[in-house]
Amino acid sequence: MTGPKLNEKSYVAGERSGTKATAKYVRTSASKVRAVLDLVRGLDVKSADQVLQLTERHTAIPVRKLLASAVANAVNNDNQDADELYIIACFADEGPTLKRFKPRARGRASRINKRTCHVTIIVARMSDDRIAIIQARAERQGAGSGRPAATSRRDRVARSRAKDDDAVDTTPDADTAAEYAAGDADSDGEANAVDASPHGEGSHAPLDDDEMPEGFPIKGNAQSMLFHTPDSRYYKATKAEVWFDTEESAVSAGFSKPGTTEETEEAADAEAAPAAHEASDTAADEAEEN
Repeated sequence: MTGPKLNEKSYVAGERSGTKATAKYVRTSASKVRAVLDLVRGLDVKSADQVLQLTERHTAIPVRKLLASAVANAVNNDNQDADELYIIACFADEGPTLKRFKPRARGRASRINKRTCHVTIIVARMSDDRIAIIQARAERQGAGSGRPAATSRRDRVARSRAKDDDAVDTTPDADTAAEYAAGDADSDGEANAVDASPHGEGSHAPLDDDEMPEGFPIKGNAQSMLFHTPDSRYYKATKAEVWFDTEESAVSAGFSKPGTTEETEEAADAEAAPAAHEASDTAADEAEEN
């Protein structure tokens, strides 16, 4: 950039033309940074931030951080509105060059220059005409999306605080909570009453501790549709999925006693097969020993 640079008191007769932020000794060349600065020079800070966010050059990352620093300086030090700022000037100066050497063939060495640069961004308040144009554009975009456009950050903060003040406490009072609890208790009682007899009269659902309900000694298996009385050899090995008070109640619910039909006999034989096989193996081992 040729000519006097903005925000320098020695060139502007002691008057400031904006708020600046400088990043010194950035580990990249000035030419690479200038290619990014050319994209955002003269833009408002919101548009410039969007451009830097979508720029794929690696130098856009430090430039975006520097832009955020310049905006923060203007807001905190000069009481400016962030939505009314734009980049009035930005430039990159060359910094110290770090000399390094790379070994080459036949004992020679070549120089490696590691460039650095000093980046400066200056932001200032836009003119009233330009602010009006940007606000009108934002309002049109907000109207198109169905949402009100925010004219400034202060307006957004004011609206947010107003919503917090007007917020209504939706926490139910003690009486309402008691009614809800009573309603839940009634519904739970009805559900337990229905589940107490899952297979009609004379049946009982399993207890939480898998103990036998009083007056219901017969175990029923819902998968095999068999029931086992206390004198059955499968009684202890069967996990009761339903309990019955009498055999007639189990039969009326569709359950059958093992050994009454061919299918139940096959199911009982299948349950007893492992034990019989183990017994035969034991007898064979004793015969071999003798």
